[in-house]
Order: sequence, then C-alpha cells, then structure tokens
Amino acid sequence: MDKYKRLLSNTMLFGISVFSSKILVFLLMPFYTKILSPADTAFAQQILKSGNLLIPLVSIGIANAVIRFGLDKQHRKSAVFTTGLFAIGIGFLASLFFYPLISLVPSLDGYVPLMYTFVLVSVLRNLCSQFIRAKGFVRLYAIDGIINTFVYSFCLIWFLAVLEWGIVGFVLATVVADAVSAILLFTIADLHRYIRITPSLKHTFNSMVRYSIPLIPTTMFWWIINTCDHFFLLYMASGTEAGLYSTAAAIPHLIMLFSTLFTEAWQLSAVQDGGIGASRDKFFSKVFVNFQGVLFIIATGLIGFCRVLLAILTDADYQDGWVFIPILVIALVYSCFVTFMGSIYSVEKKSVLSFITLMVGAIINVVLNYLLVPLYGGSGAGFATFTSFFVVFVIRAINTKKYIKMKIYPLKLFINTVLLFVQSYIVISEMENWIWYTAAIMAIVIGINIKALLVSALKLLKR
Repeated sequence: MDKYKRLLSNTMLFGISVFSSKILVFLLMPFYTKILSPADTAFAQQILKSGNLLIPLVSIGIANAVIRFGLDKQHRKSAVFTTGLFAIGIGFLASLFFYPLISLVPSLDGYVPLMYTFVLVSVLRNLCSQFIRAKGFVRLYAIDGIINTFVYSFCLIWFLAVLEWGIVGFVLATVVADAVSAILLFTIADLHRYIRITPSLKHTFNSMVRYSIPLIPTTMFWWIINTCDHFFLLYMASGTEAGLYSTAAAIPHLIMLFSTLFTEAWQLSAVQDGGIGASRDKFFSKVFVNFQGVLFIIATGLIGFCRVLLAILTDADYQDGWVFIPILVIALVYSCFVTFMGSIYSVEKKSVLSFITLMVGAIINVVLNYLLVPLYGGSGAGFATFTSFFVVFVIRAINTKKYIKMKIYPLKLFINTVLLFVQSYIVISEMENWIWYTAAIMAIVIGINIKALLVSALKLLKR
C-alpha cells in the first residue's frame, strides 16, 4: 500500500476510536460538573494525575519499547510481550515499597489504594493495546477504544448519579473501563500465546529496558509540563481555581482529538514507511505541513468559540474558566508539534535526546509556574505551559535536522502563532466589535493553511 494511503487509512481507523471516545467524554462534562464542585473535580483530577506520575515508574517505561520493538522484525513478538509483563511485574512490586511514603501526602490520604489500583490496571491495558498495535491489529485497537469509552461513560453515570460515590466514583470509572479493556484485548487477541520464556528473551529484555529507561524521566517530564500547573494552582492559588482551570483545559484538548488519532497512525508510518534519504525527508515534510495546517485551523476555531463551548459543556459554576482557554489552545498546538518531532527520535531510537529536550521544558515549566501562578493564577500557568512547549519544539526542530532534513516552514509557523495570540487578546479583552475582528483572523488563518491541505487531499483522491 502507498505510504500516504496507509497513513490516511490508519488515521481514519484510529479516528473512529478516538473521535467517538473523546466526543462522548466531552458530552459527559455537563453531567459531572453538575454533581461535582470545581474543588471536588480538582481533587479527583489530582488522584488521577498523581497516578499518571507513577505509571512510567511502575511500568519502567516499557510501553514505549513495546510499540517500537514490536514493529521491529528482528525481535520475536513473544519476547517483546513477555518482557513487557516482566517489567510491569518488577516495577509494580518495587513501587509497593514507597506505599508508606506516598500515604503521607495529605491530599491523597485514604485514596492511595485506589490510586495504586488505577496505576496497575492502566499499565496492563497500555501494554496490551500497544502490543496489538505493533501486531497490526489496528481495527481491534480502534474497537477497544470505543468499548473503553462506553464502559467508562456507563460507570461514571452509575457511580456518580446512582451510587453517589463522588470523587471515588469519578476515579473508579476509569479503573473499571481500563480493566475491561485489558481483559478483552488479552482474550480476543489470544495474547496468552505470546507469554513465553525462551533463550532470546534475555537479549530482548536487555535491549528494551535500555531503550525504555531513558524514557521514564522523559514521560515524567511530559507529566510535569502537562500537570504541574494543576498542582501549583491547587497549592498556590485555590482548589476552585484549579478546578476551573482543569475543566477549561478540556476545551483545548479537542485539538488532541485530531492529534491523537493522527499520532497513533503516524507512529506506525514513521517506522514502517519512513524510507531513507531524500524520500524520507520529503515524506516527513509533507506530512508536517498538513499536520500544522489542520492544528492551526482547529485552534483558531476553538479560540473564537471558547466561551460558547464552555457554556454548553459545563455547569454555571465553571463558566469563569473560559479566559484560560486561548493560551492553553496555543500551548497544545506546540505540544502536538513536540510530539511530532519526537517521532524522529523514535525512528532513530534516540530516546536519550527525547529525555534531554523534555527535561529543559520541564525545568522551564516549573520555574515559570512558581513565578507566575501567585501573580496571574491560571493565566500564568497557561503561559508557562506554552513557553515550555515552544522552547522544546525549537530545540527539537534544530536538533533533528541531523537525522531528517525536514522542512518546518518557520515563517508560516510564526505568522500563524502571532495571529492566534492577537485573536486571543481580542477575545479575552472583549473590545468593541471583537466578534468581527476574531472572525477576520479566523478567515486569515484558514486561508493561510487550507491550500496545502486541499492539494494533498486531491493527490490522495487521485491515488
């Protein structure tokens, strides 16, 4: 299959899963924001976010190695999957030694067993899902995403509205949904057939662990950039502001709706169809220009309608959070660019460089949050997030040139970014005739980016 058609085909398949799951979760926002207060939402999110910090430690970052080595034909699939199970078992047992220490965290008091359960179930589901992707079971992967979402939605409604379990119900819905997914994937894909202890296991285990260990801090740095703003707001501002910020951040994550479904497919294409030399440079350049075009078009739409979207999707107590959305939209655009550049490190197996670049971003994020949150609250946290992603993107854009000479179209990036900031200022300040001004900027952004998208679409249709 032509590499562009394969990328489009996989993107559409992942799109069915991601789109249905994300949209249904967004539709649930009016439901749970009526039941949980902003402070309760912030506390529930803290339990999940704290668990997400433990996930790379418990799994020894092995999920990243499973997809990369699973696609590599020189490694037995059984050795890859068995290594994943061993790594998770060792990591989880080791994490239990830190249970007393984690229990001392005041905000997690009484919820540590629930958090540990969430972590274990999550890493097992992630192992199964990444392995079936590597095996090429793309349809099963997509179907699992849909099933997971419906189970989560049912449990969330049942636990909050019927059983009235509050914060526990909010977290437990995710736990049950992930457990169901892990069991279904393991059963349907007959993954028990890939649990084998063979002479080649030691070599594969050593190779995968060497690859994944640098990605443990890398994943933690991702966590810091994406999550530490929530904790700074919780402890340096208020639980209410943290809840408003976390809920408002769901709107910019609509960008991730497209980015996630694309990235899932792109990770496969970058390894399988990347090629070598000039053909690879051209492939990456073409894909990136279309990727950024779609992201900027979605971003300008979200900024223009951010207040309306939050009003539709949340209860009245959450409405004041709309002012945080524009800067978070721009931040997530650059987060997507950082992820795209990270695919180059994945292709080249340069996990250490991925670690170093994200470490820089994490340090910048923490420092700026510390300085800006006390002064500007959620707006300062949003700016810290944008700045960290922007710096990491610039570093990666320069550094990856030695591996793939990909065109990033800097002038186009600069113009689009400036236009989004101007639009954000207009929307937040609500100046006279602001609707017309923001509509004009939306038209300009669409005009700048639509040509490349149309040209690529026509080429794909001809093929």
